[in-house]
Amino acid sequence: MNIPILLPQPRQLETLGGEFTLPDSGIILVTASDPQVVRFTAVSLKEQLGEGWQINVGSVRVAGETAVSLNLILNSQKHAQGYELTVTTNGISIVAETAAGLFYGVQTLKQLFKNSRLLPTLRIQDWPDFPNRGVMLDISRDKVPTMETLFTLIDQLASWKVNQFQLYTEHTFAFRQHPVVWADASPITGEEILAIDAYCRERFIELVPNQNTFGHMRRWLVHDEYNHLSECPDGCDTIWGYFDEPFTLDPSEPGSIELVRSMLDELVPHFTSLQFNVGCDETIDLGQGRSAEIVKERGAGRVYLDFLMRIYREVKRHGRTMQFWGDILVNHPELVSELPRDVVALEWGYEAGHDFDKRSAIFAKAGIPFYVCPGTSSWNTIAGRTDNSLGNLKNAAENGLKHGAVGYLITDWGDNGHWQPAPVSSVGFAYGAAVSWGYDANVELDIKTAVSEHAFCNNDHVLGELAYELGNAFKNVGIQSFNGTILFYTMQATEEVIRNHLKHEDESIADRLDETKAAIDQIMDPLKTAYIHREDADLVKREFQWAANMLKHACDRILWVFNGNPPDEKASLVTAVDALIAEHQLIWHTRNRPGGFRESVARMEKMKEIYD
Repeated sequence: MNIPILLPQPRQLETLGGEFTLPDSGIILVTASDPQVVRFTAVSLKEQLGEGWQINVGSVRVAGETAVSLNLILNSQKHAQGYELTVTTNGISIVAETAAGLFYGVQTLKQLFKNSRLLPTLRIQDWPDFPNRGVMLDISRDKVPTMETLFTLIDQLASWKVNQFQLYTEHTFAFRQHPVVWADASPITGEEILAIDAYCRERFIELVPNQNTFGHMRRWLVHDEYNHLSECPDGCDTIWGYFDEPFTLDPSEPGSIELVRSMLDELVPHFTSLQFNVGCDETIDLGQGRSAEIVKERGAGRVYLDFLMRIYREVKRHGRTMQFWGDILVNHPELVSELPRDVVALEWGYEAGHDFDKRSAIFAKAGIPFYVCPGTSSWNTIAGRTDNSLGNLKNAAENGLKHGAVGYLITDWGDNGHWQPAPVSSVGFAYGAAVSWGYDANVELDIKTAVSEHAFCNNDHVLGELAYELGNAFKNVGIQSFNGTILFYTMQATEEVIRNHLKHEDESIADRLDETKAAIDQIMDPLKTAYIHREDADLVKREFQWAANMLKHACDRILWVFNGNPPDEKASLVTAVDALIAEHQLIWHTRNRPGGFRESVARMEKMKEIYD
């Protein structure tokens, strides 16, 4: 019989030629010196097996009783997180060295009988390539998920053997000493962090605090209380154009490190993780303002490193290991060797062709532990960039393994209003989880089927195909963009910018836009009859339909500009935007807190200005 698609696929699977049917009742036998460490794992297995099953500790069995045995045995595996799963005609056994390994074995077993209780007899030996396999979710670009949304995502990631989770924070933690920063943002509270941390720990996931502390400080520095700490209080030039607001802390101002100290003192104690991600990426205005003299004298790299080391000492004061984004220092390789060896550099890049090879080698050569950090390519897209995402995730895993990366962190950002619906990120999360667990076994994974089965509980495999293809639909337009899609950027661009994109286009652009819309309709057609075995099935369908409608409106918008702004089409375009805004509001408030919605929807309201 056929083995179902697993996520991730195990590295070694041998079929034994027989079959075994899981009955409606039986015994889950736990063998462990401390059974409490595997209690949650056993209970979660029982929930899927059914109420006819019981949990007992020890090896005592009644004659004729079917057993699934969970065995925690010291020195039984090649890898601390590894497990061995055996299905015979008499029962099922999982052996692991650690409670985490046993949990991972149970996740594989649950996937094996997800759709059928008739199992092939087999033996699986499995362990991960990367010891740390994480997901980072941006909660600072308008969207702060509800607790229910976070718990649902954590459950899904845990079932795919992800063991680290980060919530990227700029201003969305409820700092009691700094209430002006998070006012109206619906932030995560300290009490909620405690709950999320506990929820993660049960599922063998480390909740790593993630708080930017150098660049990306606009949400703090725009306020009068903190503006004096800005490198450029009134704005700065950036690689993305001129910003008319402050962006980076002034490292020469004593109050800057005092602010960082205050942030860590309040935030760190809520987490049981012994790591802390301090961010410190994209300090693009460093040296343009108040630190100009010391940067001129000492160099931007040295000034950056000195302030990073001051943050490092604050992190060490709390007994934590500092993680930091490595994009600044990797461009100053002569300084990388000065880093202490108890930090973790995060090497990130989000295009399929990002040079993980060369940049990872810089940290590896200096003996600095590092993660590779690709992304889902969901942001600045509405519906994703599937081919880019898979290429980026594969590239990171391949070169991370080549250079000895200790971790793999999948990032999911929310730039420019966080418009992409949550399900859009599923393809990237799933493929990244797979290749970070076992690259060789999963690099050619049937991702469409895997996502259908294990992200959307969709046995007719419509949703995996739809998510995959909708994420590539933008390519039909034939206009390339960096870190996003032309269809997304068009929705937020002025008429002048759109015309600039079109300056080299001829009449064929109209045909390509029509073909794009037709392709989107064809991709979406099977959604009508797709069966999704999830409580939020109707919402998932609405989210994908909204994304498709947004992409089609972008096509109409481009064509309207290309055709010289026909006035008779204005009313229908405005009506379409109003409908998209109304649906965006419903979708947003179902999964996310209210804070941030006003800022996100303001970008959509601005879409109508071009038609006026």
